[in-house]
Amino acid sequence: MRQQPVTLSHRVTVVRLYRHSLKLLGSWAVDRGIFCDEADKIRAEFETNRDCTPATSLRLMREAEAKLSEYAHPDRYCDPYMPGGSKFMRNPPLPMNICYPDGIPDDLEGGVPSREVNPDMTTCEKGSEEGKSAVGSVLVDFTTKSMY
Repeated sequence: MRQQPVTLSHRVTVVRLYRHSLKLLGSWAVDRGIFCDEADKIRAEFETNRDCTPATSLRLMREAEAKLSEYAHPDRYCDPYMPGGSKFMRNPPLPMNICYPDGIPDDLEGGVPSREVNPDMTTCEKGSEEGKSAVGSVLVDFTTKSMY
């Protein structure tokens, strides 16, 4: 049994479409000046169709989603510290047998370090409610460069 998906208002759908188009533009534009010029063109497209009929707006949204999928970047930009970024897991913690070559001390919990490291390389105390590790395991999909 699955929950019915939430229906979004027209305004929220248009805002998400606009933000998605700007993020896609960020993957293609290499210079901030180019990005700003192209973002102005995208904004002008959205502004020209601001007061259209509902039937026209649905058609325009379908066309915009098709255009976004057509221009999708094969290797989209992501933040350096997120999955797929250049800094992601750059300095993972060393194994305990490397840190303690003469044997792991008994006061450590089964050889597990006292701090957990999240996939974005932030640390959090065990048992704290901060960070992604507070809710359990984090799945990293390297093909889509996202964490779940």
